[in-house]
Amino acid sequence: MFRTHTALVLVALCIGAASCSSSSTSANTTAVVTSIAPTSIAPTSIAPTPTPTAAAAPITTAPVTTNSPGAGPVPTTSVTATTTGAATSATATTSAPTATATPKVLEVLVTNDDGYGAPGIDAIVQYLSTRSDMHVSVWAPLTNQSGAGDRTTPGAAPAVTDVKTASGYPARAVAGTPADSVDAALNGGMAVKPDLIISGSNLGQNYGPLTSVSGTVGAAATGARTGVHAIAISQGAPAAGGQYDFPASVTVLTGYLDANIAAYRAGTSKVLVSINVPTCPVGVAILPTIDDLPSATAANGRVLGAPTACDGNPAEQVDDIDAFDAGHPVVTQIDPITLIGVVVTP
Repeated sequence: MFRTHTALVLVALCIGAASCSSSSTSANTTAVVTSIAPTSIAPTSIAPTPTPTAAAAPITTAPVTTNSPGAGPVPTTSVTATTTGAATSATATTSAPTATATPKVLEVLVTNDDGYGAPGIDAIVQYLSTRSDMHVSVWAPLTNQSGAGDRTTPGAAPAVTDVKTASGYPARAVAGTPADSVDAALNGGMAVKPDLIISGSNLGQNYGPLTSVSGTVGAAATGARTGVHAIAISQGAPAAGGQYDFPASVTVLTGYLDANIAAYRAGTSKVLVSINVPTCPVGVAILPTIDDLPSATAANGRVLGAPTACDGNPAEQVDDIDAFDAGHPVVTQIDPITLIGVVVTP
């Protein structure tokens, strides 16, 4: 008991003495003496000597970047921690997220050869007008001009009148051919040159040898010759007593546009394609779309314009007529000058 009290007194005397302080501390260090007493003795609290003013320690900065999870751009938070001696402070700076460029809105010219009041063009216009990435202008023949190909009307430019499609969408009716309608739109009718022309959807398929006489294809080709990429779309004839399945045209066109929209924005898409969509019997599902089959140059015993059973026959399909007859929507490339299918190299 006596030895323990003696040791505590000596420690206290040493702390108060200048010689002890000078030999055990430095400018940046505070000596802390802790005495642990045996369990039978209550610990004695000893107040430490006031710490001399320490020189500032080197400043350390540690940038920390955190990104919040989730889709799309997120705010980036940069935290800088500053340490001076024993004190630490943090300053947080939040930068605004990087703005994502808004996709280009395509200027789309819609036309056909069945006339502005036909159900096929109305189905396409109703669908396109719901897309936020497209602005639609309708220029179509005043009357049915099926089979006009790419023919234009000689002489003075045909008259143009304001009309509406079957569902009420504003349109311009041209008293001429499908090609006249496109010419009128491109030569001063539209405020801006379109990025894309969509012609159709036509009443009946335009495949193989029918391609070159189609006003639907001819209208699209007229625009393609000026550098505007174009799509002609046609809905196949139904079985006797049936109705044209224009919703199928919309479905197939939707898939094609969604798959190629970036190319149309960049101007790198195929210049002119013709899409033929079969009208399957009620209750029979349409088969998957086939892209880039060659266009048939002859009927070769097949009945042009006939409806399809959508039963997958013929199983081996070498051209657009075969694929269509089997029940597949089919996409073919067309030469805008000759209106003949482009030979596709496997």
